[in-house]
Amino acid sequence: MDISIDVVKELRDRTGVSIMQCRKALEEAEGDMDKAEVILRKRSGAAADKKADRELGAGAIGSYVHDGAVGAMVLLSSETDFVSKNEEFAALARDIAMHVAAANPTYLSDEDISPDAKEAAHAVFVEEVKDKPADMQEKILEGKMASYFKDQVLLAQPFIKDESKSIRDLLNEAAQKFGERVEISKFARFSSR
Repeated sequence: MDISIDVVKELRDRTGVSIMQCRKALEEAEGDMDKAEVILRKRSGAAADKKADRELGAGAIGSYVHDGAVGAMVLLSSETDFVSKNEEFAALARDIAMHVAAANPTYLSDEDISPDAKEAAHAVFVEEVKDKPADMQEKILEGKMASYFKDQVLLAQPFIKDESKSIRDLLNEAAQKFGERVEISKFARFSSR
């Protein structure tokens, strides 16, 4: 199948992924733009997993203040200064800071949730499911726990600018785009209210 450069460019504009990877995804999807985008997302997760053990040695701080009342700062880390000094990388750090200001996450990842917090939530949800069929209680309980903490974990939250992507998806796409590991090292949110 012959894919026009205009179609490849459109996919590149939508995803930010290299032209060669966009062309390959479009060929695999037989020219279907939406399927090609799904293929690229799937590949970005695999690419990020391959880079997971690389050392982070650089980064950029993104900040956002809304009406002087709510603000956030994010330390977005990368492997090299070459990437951390990139304008798109700095813009990503700022976008994530804006997200933190708006969504007010409590934890960076699931691993950061304290055992006490899990235990407290578990106790509440056990009471809620006690009248459900015994064979379904555990599954319902797992779903309630996952849903409850999803709203509090930054990496699991849907991105405020594009709710079809989570913050983790943004980082995976950035790893594919920049060719190196990209991770949120720290974040903080401040509010005068």
